[in-house]
Amino acid sequence: MNYKSPVYNVISVPIEKISPNDYNPNSVATPEMKLLYESIKEDGYTMPIVCYYNKESDNYIIVDGFHRYRVMLENADIYEREGGMLPVSVIDKDLGNRMASTIRHNRARGSHDVDLMSNIIKDLHELGRSDEWISKHLGMEPEEILRLKQLTGLISLFKETDFNKSWIPDDEMNALNEELSEELYCKIKKKIRKKMNESN
Repeated sequence: MNYKSPVYNVISVPIEKISPNDYNPNSVATPEMKLLYESIKEDGYTMPIVCYYNKESDNYIIVDGFHRYRVMLENADIYEREGGMLPVSVIDKDLGNRMASTIRHNRARGSHDVDLMSNIIKDLHELGRSDEWISKHLGMEPEEILRLKQLTGLISLFKETDFNKSWIPDDEMNALNEELSEELYCKIKKKIRKKMNESN
């Protein structure tokens, strides 16, 4: 059987039947949101948003494209012009794999929020995903996963991790965590840029 990408089956969905997910680590600054609005105003929707269809609620949950959804939601001119309909590409995956898909989309664009990324790592662990699974499906190094787990402050995420017996005072640890958060953010962005350059 030949594989057919979801983009070949784009459907038109009323925005009222679309809902954001609660785990998206991507954030867009106000100037970029204005630029996205102008782009959609001038060129229309050139890319579908990616959703999972929930049969129980007869609702589409966003996996990628939240900000394109927001443009229609927050701008009456776009809503009216499009007749309140958004182009949607549907994927059928369980929650853990949908979360991984969201992160892959965001990382490929080089945009995400470190705090929200750490929360997703926590959520994936609660869904039973191992560090190895996260590393494979999110394209993360073990060190990145460890740093994101540290940011959550939840001891339960480290039950299978061996630590040395050294101790760091709370104030030093807080300062270290802030430094690591910024360092991790820069490191991930650098890796993404490198991969994008290699593919061009």
